[in-house]
Amino acid sequence: MTREAETLAPGALPLYLQISEMLIRDIAAGRLADGVRLPPEREMAAQLGIAVGTLRRALADLTEKGLLERIQGSGNYVRHQPAPNSVYALFRLELVEGGGLPTAEVLELARVSKPADLPAFGADAEAWRIRRLRRLSGVPAAVEEIFLDAGYCAALRIEDLSESLYLFYRDRLALWIQRAEDRIDQGALPDWTPPAFGIAPRTVLPRITRISWAQDNSSAEVSRSWYDPARVHYVARL
Repeated sequence: MTREAETLAPGALPLYLQISEMLIRDIAAGRLADGVRLPPEREMAAQLGIAVGTLRRALADLTEKGLLERIQGSGNYVRHQPAPNSVYALFRLELVEGGGLPTAEVLELARVSKPADLPAFGADAEAWRIRRLRRLSGVPAAVEEIFLDAGYCAALRIEDLSESLYLFYRDRLALWIQRAEDRIDQGALPDWTPPAFGIAPRTVLPRITRISWAQDNSSAEVSRSWYDPARVHYVARL
């Protein structure tokens, strides 16, 4: 079955945007070098298992973002940008070989009291806790636990969430994440880690603790992510 024939999961990005985001991450990782010409559109669409029209929408999105130059009669050429406008601009995990399209499977959603071991954030005593399994191009990459200050949303359902939470925050909650700070240490995988991750709970792995700030410079969210360094790397490009 081609990707075009697949039914998108609830919260998934439109297919053309998935392709665009995958190519953005490949460009950022250097897998698609500046100046390289992409394959002809029909050939590239066949390689990706999508319709030519879907590919053209993805390429148009890249062109609008300044990452592609379309030369009539010649082809599509990559134009590297140091800070591309991407849905996943703040997502720092990449496959060891570079790039990879992020997807997310929500494991649990609950409104809880804020754990005492988290950095201080927000004004409410409670937070929405979202537990997810993250994949990169289908490869299990990380498990994550996100805490969004409950003051931003009175009610929330799993089916409301999109794969890009920052996009969901912006479109549904009028919350723009403007900046984030990551701190990396090591920690034991939590007991709720799903078997699909392929590593047993309590195994010690690299752990990212992130504090995210909203457009009014208030801390809105804290997250913790445990990732497998054999499959993915943490990458920050300056």
